[in-house]
Amino acid sequence: MATVIGVRFRNAGKLYYFDPGQWWPTAGDAVIVETVRGMEFGEVVTGVKEVSDDAITPPLKKVIRVATAEDAQHQAENRAREKDAMAQCLKKITEHKLQMKLVGCEYTFDNSKLLFYFTSDKRVDFRALVKDLASLFHTRIELRQIGVRDEAKMMGGLGLCGRPVCCGAFLGDFQPVSIKMAKEQNLSLNPTKISGVCGRLMCCLKYEEDHYEATRRRMPRIGRDVVTPDGVGTVVDLNILKETVRVRIPKGDSYEQKDYPLESVQRTQNGQRSAEKKPETAEAEQLPDGAVAETDEESLKEFALDEGISEEEARAEIEEIAQDEPEEMIDVEDEGEE
Repeated sequence: MATVIGVRFRNAGKLYYFDPGQWWPTAGDAVIVETVRGMEFGEVVTGVKEVSDDAITPPLKKVIRVATAEDAQHQAENRAREKDAMAQCLKKITEHKLQMKLVGCEYTFDNSKLLFYFTSDKRVDFRALVKDLASLFHTRIELRQIGVRDEAKMMGGLGLCGRPVCCGAFLGDFQPVSIKMAKEQNLSLNPTKISGVCGRLMCCLKYEEDHYEATRRRMPRIGRDVVTPDGVGTVVDLNILKETVRVRIPKGDSYEQKDYPLESVQRTQNGQRSAEKKPETAEAEQLPDGAVAETDEESLKEFALDEGISEEEARAEIEEIAQDEPEEMIDVEDEGEE
């Protein structure tokens, strides 16, 4: 076991563990800590506690001191200087005619390094840019290429729900999201409805996925025969949130469909699938995560019609938003210094 505190360096950023040493800060305090980038100013999120050795990445760096009023003032000055650094960097990018989008910049607390974050569709040769920036700011310069998810996290914005994007508000780490999750939750596969401001699948698809999976395992599969209070019938639909089962029951020469609570439905002893034709709402065969073959034809045609594109183009767009990308920031090329 190791005694640690949890520190975060930006809003909704990743949580890092540090050795408190002789200091015992509480949640909400500001501290100066040693990192691989140098001295940093961070906020304590979790107070002193013990965690297992497996939860930390050795060596565990120490807290230098609890931040003072002068430290807080210096941090505020750094934030103000970053705005000017952004403007100067944008000017240099234009001069060098580089195909890159500058997202943000950040000074380390001790001003030993200035980091710029950017996005680009391809690899960028920015060695000349780094030299210009190093001579302009007289400090070590580092450029990092980030993905579209990290860009949305840094820029912020509003999601389709009208609330601030989750990644910029409270998500510390990105979780893998697949098109299978949207299918599992019976959502429209129209990319405009299930993708976030980053153009990738919305992170919130992951929130209820565990509940959907656990509940679906307790429910009979579509197309199976079950015993209901009104007799034996065939499952034609499931409502995961309400935990109800829609069953088609023979009534003379016709059929009747009724919804039953999960507790009132029992699987038949043989558990065989009905010999009748599988309903259109029957559950699709499970495919690997992100498999676009899971896209039902009705949703695909609806999306293609709404956008005025072919079904092949619609399928390609769904493939694009289903693509996952590395969530950690990627160091690109080399660094420059004065």
